[in-house]
Amino acid sequence: MTERADAPAGGARRGAAPGWRRHLAVRGGDWAFATLGLPVALLGGLLAIAVLYAGVLLSLTVVGLPFVALALLGVRRLGAPQRWLVDRLLGERVEPPAPLPRPAGALARGRAVLTDPVAWRVLLHLLLRLPLGVLGFAAAVLLPLGGGWLVGFPLWIRLLEPGPRATGWPELVAVPLGLVLLASAPGAVRALSGVNRRLARALLGPVRTQQRVRELENARSGLIAANTDRLRGLERDLHDGTQARLVALAITLALAEDALGPDGPPGPDPSAPADAARLRALVTRARTQTDDTIAELRLLTRGIHPVTPEGGLGEALPGLAATCPVPVDIRLDLRQRPEPAIEQAVYYCAAELLTNIAKHSGARSAELAVRAADGRVRLLVRDDGRGGAAPGGGAAPGGGAAPGGGSGLAGLAERLAAVDGTLRVDSPPGGPTTVTADLPTAL
Repeated sequence: MTERADAPAGGARRGAAPGWRRHLAVRGGDWAFATLGLPVALLGGLLAIAVLYAGVLLSLTVVGLPFVALALLGVRRLGAPQRWLVDRLLGERVEPPAPLPRPAGALARGRAVLTDPVAWRVLLHLLLRLPLGVLGFAAAVLLPLGGGWLVGFPLWIRLLEPGPRATGWPELVAVPLGLVLLASAPGAVRALSGVNRRLARALLGPVRTQQRVRELENARSGLIAANTDRLRGLERDLHDGTQARLVALAITLALAEDALGPDGPPGPDPSAPADAARLRALVTRARTQTDDTIAELRLLTRGIHPVTPEGGLGEALPGLAATCPVPVDIRLDLRQRPEPAIEQAVYYCAAELLTNIAKHSGARSAELAVRAADGRVRLLVRDDGRGGAAPGGGAAPGGGAAPGGGSGLAGLAERLAAVDGTLRVDSPPGGPTTVTADLPTAL
């Protein structure tokens, strides 16, 4: 009974040790951030205060707003080293915000800087980091030093005042108080590190709307990739399954037609030639229909997934230009390989525009140029036809860029907009017609 009674107590002692170790355990990065972060916090906080103070003083002068705009540009750049410190020392990965938009015109750019939420949030982070940096340094350095001094206070007294001396209340209070300070330092450092992590996530990362846009872009990229894979699988099934069976059927019908011969099948029955002629006509019609079905099926599979992953635009576009009845001068500058979804959009756009040139423009020659570099893809299609294309969808009478109906230029613009692309049309009456599509190389 005694051993069973003592067992829980020993188990409790063994369970208490890990709890104390967890309380005293602090990551080295937390200590480093609390110690080394004080100079960074002081410099950043003083800079933020100076920017606000000077901005308020100069707000009524001509140089006030330009000064604030330049200061905010500098403050925005300070967010990168702050994120680096939080990542390296605290282990908190903070995604960088979106780049600052650069509209045309000095006034528009100044307005964009002054209303930039990222810069103002970084400024607020620098202000809040000042007291947190002081508290972190106090918790990581001053608390251990103070606790150690209090624990050794009776020894310091004996060294400073040698000889017999009665123990007073300062010696009795100093040691427990020092132990309390030493024990509270790790918890304080951990708590302040958690505050700094949450503060960095809230103020140094993307704005909530930008984060949502980025999430939607990633989701859209995933959906496009998934749909591309499904279409590729459908193309493979049609090519390897249905189309192969139709080809086999066409071969069988051809063999049957050859077996019938020009005078019908051999046999003693004198009435066989009339039946054989009718049978031969049916077989010939079935073979023609099968050939037409195979041709349509090939066009369908080519439309589902026109650009092969191996060849890309460099192989697909010359073949497309060769099938156009109008002579096409093709120029390719493909320094970067776009994503498959972008390649399909470019190919589809080029195919539609060349088809419209052949059907509606009356052009004698055309030009197709594609350039992929620096993260952008630019497709240019030009013809010397009648012109008069209507960018609003379809073509004006005699226009050369798109056929009438909703699947013309408006349909191309919608398809490009789905991958962040734009379509620009320049088609004066009498021509020439120039259509330019601009897309990113990656979603």
